[in-house]
Parts: sequence; C-alpha cells; structure tokens
Amino acid sequence: MVVLEYTAVILLGYCLGAIPFGLVAGRLTRGVDVREYGSGKTGFANVLRSAGWRAGLLTLLADVSKGAAPVSISWVVLHSHGAQVAAALAAMVGHIWPVYTRFRGGRGVSTFAGGMLAMYWPVGLACGPGVGLGTAALTRYMSLGSILVAVSSLLVMLVMVLLETQPKAYLIYAAIGGGLILFQHRDNIQRLRTGTERRLGERADRRESSSHQAR
Repeated sequence: MVVLEYTAVILLGYCLGAIPFGLVAGRLTRGVDVREYGSGKTGFANVLRSAGWRAGLLTLLADVSKGAAPVSISWVVLHSHGAQVAAALAAMVGHIWPVYTRFRGGRGVSTFAGGMLAMYWPVGLACGPGVGLGTAALTRYMSLGSILVAVSSLLVMLVMVLLETQPKAYLIYAAIGGGLILFQHRDNIQRLRTGTERRLGERADRRESSSHQAR
C-alpha cells in the first residue's frame, strides 16, 4: 500500500512538473517558441529574455505553483513528510526533463522554491524571493541568484534540522533539489567565472538550430 501511495504522488509530481508553462506563456504572449532563443530552456530567466516580462512573470508564478501543488496534495492525502519530498523532487525532474516536450525543460529553480514554500514557507520565502530575486536584482545575474537559492536553502534547512524544528526529510529535499539546480547551472557557473554570463535586461539571441543543445 505504501509503495502504491508513493508511486501515485511521484507520478502526480512528475506530470504536474512537466507542464511546460514557459513554452505556453511565450507562445500566448509573443507567439515565440522560447526553446529557439538563448539557452533554449523553458524556465523564468529564458522566457523573460525571449518573450518579455509578462510571459516571464506568468511562467514564474506557474512554475512555483507546480512545485507547491503536489507537495500540498501529498500532505493532505498521506500526511507524510517523505511523500512531500518525493512529490517535490518528482516535480523538479518533470520540470527539467518534461515528457511533453521531448525532455527539454527548465533548470528547476522556481519549481524547487515552490516545493520549499509548501513544506516550510519561511525558508521558501527567504531563499526564493529573498535571496534569489534579491541577488538577481542587485547583480543582474539571474543565474547567480538561482545558485544562491540552492545553497542558502540547504544551509538554512540544515540549521532548522539541527535545531530539531523541521523534519530531516526536508533537508534531504534541500540537498538533492539543490544539487540538481547546481548541476543544471554548471554552464552558468563556468560563464560567471569567466565573466561572460548574460545579465538581466539582455535580449536572448535566436539559436542557430532548434535541435542545438542548451548552453
């Protein structure tokens, strides 16, 4: 029974996470396929660059929601921290590798933040809008803000677990989810080191080929 329950929440998380809201927002607001611009990703940063603020904001809110929704549903149905984590990680995997768009998605940051908000909103709020968007606003490097979301979430949740105010399962989420974010930003990390990373406000160039791998 437990195996079936966990399988159900994992499938729910993946199917919700895989919905390509960024792709839909780009097409509805600007009539563009965001995968043909910039990094080729369907997340907030690339949608913002390739389709504008309205599409970017819609994508951000939708991607946060698809991380929070399976976590909330899992808690209501199973009342299990482990189920919450399983659903949230599945949503991240769905967002990064969505079956609906041939496994070409985003980097998972907004969906990760949504899952954290639903688990323990103070950490999600502080590390998502606080650290992430705050860093992006100050430095104009969205990727740096995203990287710090992963790092700060892990550090803060580690403190919470050591103080025994939050379950260990949430630390596992912060560690695995944060690791996925860092892995997805490995190219950005390299460009930040070399000073060639794009800043907010710079338009995304059209890619040479839609089949070209994301940078």
